[in-house]
Amino acid sequence: MSKKAPLSFVIILGAMLFALFFGAGNLIFPPMLGQMAGSNVWSANAGFLVTGVGLPLIAVASFVFSGERDLRGISNRVNPTFGLIFTIVLYLAIGPFFAMPRTGSVSFEIGVKPLLPAADSHHLALAIFTVIFFGLACLLSLNPTRIIDVVGRVLTPLKLTFIGVLVAAALIYPIAKFEAPDASYAANAFFKGFQEGYLTLDALAAVIFGIIIVGALKDRGVEGRGALMSACAKAILIAAVLLAFIYTSLAYMGASSVGKLGVLGNGADVLAAVSSHYFGAYGSVLLGLMITVACMTTCVGLITSCSAFFHGLFPKLSYKKIAIALAVFSALVANIGLNGLIKVSVPVLMMLYPLVIALVILTFLHPLFKGRKEVYQGVMLLTFLVSLFDGIKAAGIELTSVERLFAEILPLYGVGLGWLLPAIVGGIGGLLVARFTGKPERLTAREGSSEQSSKPATRVNSDKGTSAGD
Repeated sequence: MSKKAPLSFVIILGAMLFALFFGAGNLIFPPMLGQMAGSNVWSANAGFLVTGVGLPLIAVASFVFSGERDLRGISNRVNPTFGLIFTIVLYLAIGPFFAMPRTGSVSFEIGVKPLLPAADSHHLALAIFTVIFFGLACLLSLNPTRIIDVVGRVLTPLKLTFIGVLVAAALIYPIAKFEAPDASYAANAFFKGFQEGYLTLDALAAVIFGIIIVGALKDRGVEGRGALMSACAKAILIAAVLLAFIYTSLAYMGASSVGKLGVLGNGADVLAAVSSHYFGAYGSVLLGLMITVACMTTCVGLITSCSAFFHGLFPKLSYKKIAIALAVFSALVANIGLNGLIKVSVPVLMMLYPLVIALVILTFLHPLFKGRKEVYQGVMLLTFLVSLFDGIKAAGIELTSVERLFAEILPLYGVGLGWLLPAIVGGIGGLLVARFTGKPERLTAREGSSEQSSKPATRVNSDKGTSAGD
């Protein structure tokens, strides 16, 4: 019998969700946004909160709402082959290729590198640090049943303490007044901040973190869509408040630092300079602890989720072996350095993010168009056609004729949202195709189980196979 989640456990879930999202990129992007936005920081920050807080948490809710077992179950609604490829690519992007290595490299760049005496020793120090960092993250993730206790009860309070000290100092004693915005934030600051939220990678990881939330609730005896959605919504609200407050404080800190510290190279430099301004030599130690704990929590969550997924895909490989392999691979990739990781990841991110946003929206609209796969396919296809060229552009490859065409025919293309109109057109086109061809409605895993008695067995079995999670 299903039971209601205790408030104390919901609070722990909310704190854990905050901790999983608030990692490497989340610390370095808001301060830099603040520096560049200057007096336009509030509108830029509002845009950042939409994609950096709202979208990821809505994506978590969409997973619970879908009734599917995992991300592959949702993406299979487009096509089983697409579901497999898309899910693997997404797990690799937020796992060993980009996000996991970034947690280690950011920790080193901010927490360790400033304390080193000579540049010649940086490569060796990075290698030693990544071995220790990913070794510890691997140990914490080898017992996934304790992730709630480790992340929610221990690491999150530590991280909040470190961050709270710096944020409080910046709010009580601002460094300087806001300066004029950079040219990139002078106009359309909201949309510029909206795009900056992409860089956190949080929306890509959101559905995967949702699996942890649902699993934790079910372990406590919470079953049923209504009970799960209720507990999830409360945890999401807790995480949203924490994330929004911290991001806004960091953006303010960056905006108020330019008058005295000048415009710095990146968010890591901003954090280091502000910390040093307030706390001197102790600032570097405080900042290093803050960054390392923040990145460690994210890394543990990513190793756990990615290992569980690949174990389900390749059951002959044990969870522990996969977790160790991911940790080792991430340690190796992290040694190319933070700048190298960002340069390689941005083009892939620009291609993936619109697809994830479109899939989240379709998940909530699923009952309205009766889950027809043609709608999913139309939206995802046209979204991908635009996001593909966004990725190519981000990689530094100029396709002038395509750029000119998109700029002329696609609204909001100049602010990175050119895929919106094609997505809408694809959805409408898919719905018309389904209706004119008489295509049947698609059952979800949840709907199929409730209607099985009234549908032919062959139809139900086919639909269940389409939406299977593994």
